[in-house]
Amino acid sequence: MTNVLILCTHNSARSVLAEGMLNYWADRLGRAVRAYSAGSAPSGRVNPHALEALARLGIDTSSFRSKSWDEFTGPDAPRMRLVITVCDNAANEACPFWPGSPVQGHWGYPDPSGVPEGERAAAFELTRQALGYRMLQLLSHDLDAMTDAQLREHLSNLETH
Repeated sequence: MTNVLILCTHNSARSVLAEGMLNYWADRLGRAVRAYSAGSAPSGRVNPHALEALARLGIDTSSFRSKSWDEFTGPDAPRMRLVITVCDNAANEACPFWPGSPVQGHWGYPDPSGVPEGERAAAFELTRQALGYRMLQLLSHDLDAMTDAQLREHLSNLETH
C-alpha cells in the first residue's frame, strides 16, 4: 500500500479535493494507494464548496475534516511514501519530520476560495477536475514498484505538465 499525504495550509479546499480525487481514482483503477490530507494551520472546517464538488462525483464526504499535519508525524500514524503540497504557502513552510523520509513534491494550484462567491462553485469544480487529472496521471505508474528516485522523477514530470 502506498500512502500519500497531501498538504495545504488550512486543509479546507485544495488538499481535501486532492485527497478525494486520489482515493476516487485509486479505487476505480484497483490501485493500492491511500490518500490523506492535512494542513500546517488547519481551519477546523472543510469548505462546503469542496465537499459539494466531491459529492457531485458520488464521493462520500462524511469523514472529511480539516486536520493538522501533526496527526501524521507520530509513531501510530500511517507511514507515508509520498508527501505533496498543493498550495505555495505550505510548500514554503518548514515541514515536520516525516517518519520514513517520504518522497516530496509540489503541485501549486490557485485557491478557489478566493474567487467571488458567484463564481466559487465553478472554481471549485475546475480545481477538482484539474487535481483529478493530476491524480490520474500519478496513478499511471505502479507507485509500489517504483524506487524513490523513479518516484521523484515521475513527480517532477507531472509538475511540469
